[in-house]
Amino acid sequence: MLSRIKHRGPDDTGEIHRGRVWLGHQRLSIMDVDGGAQPMSDPGGTTHLVANGEIYNHRNIREDLGHELFETGSDSEAALHALIVDGPAGLARLRGMFTLAFMTDDGQFLVARDAVGVKPLYWARKPEVTLFASELRAFDEADRPLVESFPPGCCWSPESGLVRFADAVPAVLRPAHRLPSDTEPGVWGDDLLKSVRETIVAAVENRMMSDVGIGVFLSGGLDSAIVAAVAAEYALRHRQPLPTFAIGAPGSSDLAAARVVADHLGTEHHEIVMTAEDAMTALPKAVRAIEHFDPSLVRSAVPNLLLAEYASKRVHAVLTGEGADELFAGYDYYHQEPFTNPDALQAELVRTVNELHHLNLQRCDRTTMAFGMEARVPFLDRDVIGLALSIPPEHKMIGPGREAKKLLRDAFDGWLPEEILRRGKEQFGDGSGAKDVLEQAVLAAPEVAEAEGVELRSKEEAAFYAIWRSELNGIRPGSTLGLFATT
Repeated sequence: MLSRIKHRGPDDTGEIHRGRVWLGHQRLSIMDVDGGAQPMSDPGGTTHLVANGEIYNHRNIREDLGHELFETGSDSEAALHALIVDGPAGLARLRGMFTLAFMTDDGQFLVARDAVGVKPLYWARKPEVTLFASELRAFDEADRPLVESFPPGCCWSPESGLVRFADAVPAVLRPAHRLPSDTEPGVWGDDLLKSVRETIVAAVENRMMSDVGIGVFLSGGLDSAIVAAVAAEYALRHRQPLPTFAIGAPGSSDLAAARVVADHLGTEHHEIVMTAEDAMTALPKAVRAIEHFDPSLVRSAVPNLLLAEYASKRVHAVLTGEGADELFAGYDYYHQEPFTNPDALQAELVRTVNELHHLNLQRCDRTTMAFGMEARVPFLDRDVIGLALSIPPEHKMIGPGREAKKLLRDAFDGWLPEEILRRGKEQFGDGSGAKDVLEQAVLAAPEVAEAEGVELRSKEEAAFYAIWRSELNGIRPGSTLGLFATT
């Protein structure tokens, strides 16, 4: 199983076996490159942890628990000691994106996944053993019919079973916060703009931590441009370079817009011009990598994969703009019936945030980790989610003089060129040109005679499903993939 996901952590392999528990880890070295090997153990060598992801508040945890406990500079060690000190309650200390497995020599075992599900985790429960892995491909073909997505915000132990320890969206935010009757939709004060801006800035800066190179995927859209602008300010203060990476077909709108942003910010900008041949060659690799066949995901995965392959030779981690559309109502369909009702819009925003781990986050993680590079998503920071979904949905609705995501645009007024700040929404697969260059692949694709109970909505989806099925034989689509929920 471990060898099948070596691409996720090409820098080192580690494993440990105690009693009935086996832990294995493929390491991508980002924090404490020399001292952060995994599995990680306490000084007495009786407690052990493997983790995937980043604990962004690890320095605060060190202060709280005492520096004398720590032997490395790895952020993962903060998770180890939080669990040693507090048991499963220690998961509440962790701020970041992570999956982890923790065990002790006396037989305790715990596995957990972050509340949003930024980092992937799957499990297969058999009578004699429970298996966990970061990707579907890790499981033996005989076990694949049993594989399920491990739910975000949950932990599991043999004694307690599955227990929820955190929610992506706190219950108090799920109903809409009503706009006061004397307040006009789309009219907000400086305090709200400042709060939005400062919360996003803090989230981006927290994700700049790295002992190796870090960059930004810059599509030229509003969301990634904001991330790049904040990251560029941080990099300037810390006297470090900021590489930005953009991809598109010749003459694509994404390449042109990203170039404007990069020139404005003064980043070390890299462009990849994607030909039709490049896209066709990358298509089966993209379907295999994302372990999904949804057309909108595949269209965006093709340029994402090519971009990741290029960027991974230069940095070990990148920041992306994932999640902003779901928090600030950026997609066109949010502004159509039945979501023109504030309560319905809030419910849909909450639903799509909760489903991201099946969809865009799956694509984001797999395309980057296919080349041993980590993607970080500042818009899905816990504080950003909490603030964004506490804002009355009327402020996110379009209307006369109010384009989509106007609140987000106004919060970063002056940070970006006006043409970027007011640029309309374009799906990554469309703006990059991937949708057009993939059409010939769809037209040439063979018909799928049988789809094992899956309703294929188009010939395009059938073509991608054929590739998916050949790569992941035995997986039940409905049990592991958030299908039919994309927009």
